[in-house]
Amino acid sequence: MANAARFVSVIMPCRDEEKYIAEALASLVAGDYPQDRLEVLVVDGMSTDATRRIVTEFAGEHRFIRLLDNPRRITPAALNIGISQARGDLIVRVDAHSTYPPDYISSLAAWQEKTEADNVGGAWSILPGGDTPMAKAIAVGLAQPFGAGNAYYRFGVTEPRWVDTVPFGCYPRKVFSWIGTFDEDLVRNQDDEFNMRLRKHGGRILLVPGLAVDYYARENLPKLARMYYQYGYFKPLVAKKLGMVLGLRQLMPPLLVFSLAVGLLLGWLFPVLGVLGFLIFLTYVLADVISAWFAGSRLGPAVTACLTLVFPTLHFSYGLGFLKGLLDFVVVGKPAGKAGNDLPLSR
Repeated sequence: MANAARFVSVIMPCRDEEKYIAEALASLVAGDYPQDRLEVLVVDGMSTDATRRIVTEFAGEHRFIRLLDNPRRITPAALNIGISQARGDLIVRVDAHSTYPPDYISSLAAWQEKTEADNVGGAWSILPGGDTPMAKAIAVGLAQPFGAGNAYYRFGVTEPRWVDTVPFGCYPRKVFSWIGTFDEDLVRNQDDEFNMRLRKHGGRILLVPGLAVDYYARENLPKLARMYYQYGYFKPLVAKKLGMVLGLRQLMPPLLVFSLAVGLLLGWLFPVLGVLGFLIFLTYVLADVISAWFAGSRLGPAVTACLTLVFPTLHFSYGLGFLKGLLDFVVVGKPAGKAGNDLPLSR
């Protein structure tokens, strides 16, 4: 077994994850990495459901699993608590909404040793969070470029590739001494910010072939909207903190929302703006329907119809969140430390 001598710390933030966490932990227990060279730190945001009981039962059966408390309840705080308690030479960040193939940890460790990358990850395989047409449509929409972008990790690679980011990731411990830990101002986007900071300091992020994490998407539109609103809300703060210019992919949803709002609000005063807003709206609706048809037609009319709602939920939630974040953090200058302290970790 390559890298068997290297001690690995797996950090899993969670809160109210009774639906998924048993399967996530079971997949890690079933892995091929030697358990005497492994620890799994489940950092719980004071769950009120059965999550803590489930983790405690796993910990009673498997001594390498430990339950830690996260009083702040947010993901970056959980990650930093885990890092502070970790004993490993490698730190692997995982998610309670996912399951992992048996060779997940051993493959990440082997690729990291082979390439000396500062972060190593695999692809994302998005699964429905339920058995309803809407849940299936959400999983499909999150895997479509029109829905959520075209990052390489969403589709996988056939050869190792240096990329901007990977889902979760495997880091040598030295990375956290080098560039610091996760930014606790960010309820969402903390992984993106950390990877952007890593690359800004010359770090390298590797996406490896043949390794995929099964990720369970949110099962309904309200949960999806809440998550993507938060993603959008914190994106301007990330850019402000790092002094980086966002790409067109990140800017398209807020530009869409802003353009439609201007056309709607000012169209009666300036007809040309109203006409422009209507054309933008019509173009978007056509793109939405066409994309839903191509992505969902093989899964039936119910999933296809739901997809016409999933795409706008992704775009408008993210766009509204982005504009609110732009107002709060860039225009008004809201202190970053007061942003989102009361938002839940994972729901």
